[in-house]
Amino acid sequence: MDNKDYLATILPHKKPMILIDDIIDYSIEEKWLKSCVTIRPDSIFFDRELNGIDSVLGIEFMAQTIGCYAYFRKHLSKPSVGFLLGTRLYNNAIKKFESGQTYEILVREVFVAEIYSFDCLIYNSIGEEVASATINVYQSDNEDNIKEILNG
Repeated sequence: MDNKDYLATILPHKKPMILIDDIIDYSIEEKWLKSCVTIRPDSIFFDRELNGIDSVLGIEFMAQTIGCYAYFRKHLSKPSVGFLLGTRLYNNAIKKFESGQTYEILVREVFVAEIYSFDCLIYNSIGEEVASATINVYQSDNEDNIKEILNG
C-alpha cells in the first residue's frame, strides 16, 4: 500500500484529489499534526506555466492535514465528510509551490465547540514559514445531519 492508498483510508477523498503525500508526526494530547507534500508535475493541480502549484492550494493542503488530525482524534474511526467553513488571514509569502520542493504542513487545534478552529502553517524545505491561516471546520458523525446540510 503506498501512502496515497493509506491516506485514502483516512480522508474522505480518492486519488487524484488526495493532495498531501504523508503524515510526518502527530500528538493528540498536544493537539497537532504535521504532514508533507512534494510538488510533482503529475499532480492534478500542477501548472506547467508556473512550474508548480498556485499558492492558493495551500488552503487545501491545510484542510487535508486537518482531516488527518480528525481521523486520529476520533480514534481511527471511518473518515467522514468535513466542511471548511472559512479561512481567516491566509498569508502566503510565495506565489507558487515550487516543482520538486517538499513542504511541511502543521495544523494545531485551537478551539473546539460544534465548530473546530485550527492554526495552520506551511514550511518550505529549509524550515521557513511560507503560508499561514486560521481555518474553521465543521464535522458531524450524524449522517442524517450531513444529508440535511447537503440537500438543503
